[in-house]
Amino acid sequence: MAITKARVSGGSAVSKAPRGRGRPQARSDDETRTVILDAARHEFSSTGYAATSMESVARRAGVSTKTLYRLIPNKSALFEAMITDRLDRFASVVRLKACEGTDIKAALCAALIACGELILDGEVIALQRMILGESEQFPEIADTFYTKAIKRTESTLANWLKAQAKRGLIDIENAEVAAGMLLGMLAFQPQRAVMFGHAPAPDRNELERRAQVATGLFLSGCARGPA
Repeated sequence: MAITKARVSGGSAVSKAPRGRGRPQARSDDETRTVILDAARHEFSSTGYAATSMESVARRAGVSTKTLYRLIPNKSALFEAMITDRLDRFASVVRLKACEGTDIKAALCAALIACGELILDGEVIALQRMILGESEQFPEIADTFYTKAIKRTESTLANWLKAQAKRGLIDIENAEVAAGMLLGMLAFQPQRAVMFGHAPAPDRNELERRAQVATGLFLSGCARGPA
């Protein structure tokens, strides 16, 4: 590497460190999109759908509006992408898959805890409050949340139950109905209490307790014993 030299008073030459070249490497579009969707979640849940603008989301995300519009064309698409992103992460990160062993009780309890962490999340509940308050003016946001969040959560758990039934661990006639009942037992009561301001969201210990109770009640009716 070439070293430049500069003269100082007295005539001697001293070495100067080479200067860095160019700007830091830019974020990828995927990384930028993740930042934008996180910002959108905060904006929609804290200020509402009507008051949220593409410009306010861009400011919160620290990106230009040009970048935001390049990645997501409008506010409706932004809202849907925000919901889908959260559910994608829920479906991929949590362990809602067929258990490798035969301990169906522990596996179902873990699956329900994962569902509860999503359903009873503070931002998710804030979004539901916002949707209920603004759905008359913006019916499309209620439809998006129902199809992309509520029904997809149910179908994710239903698919898990179907996998267990195929393995001969449980006996159920309708996995979708069973999933809805399980989620109702787990989260309906605390969710209503939080939404109406009568109680905080359950902590991890309470969520685990509720998941264990729901698991026990469910398996007492559909678990298959040894042949």
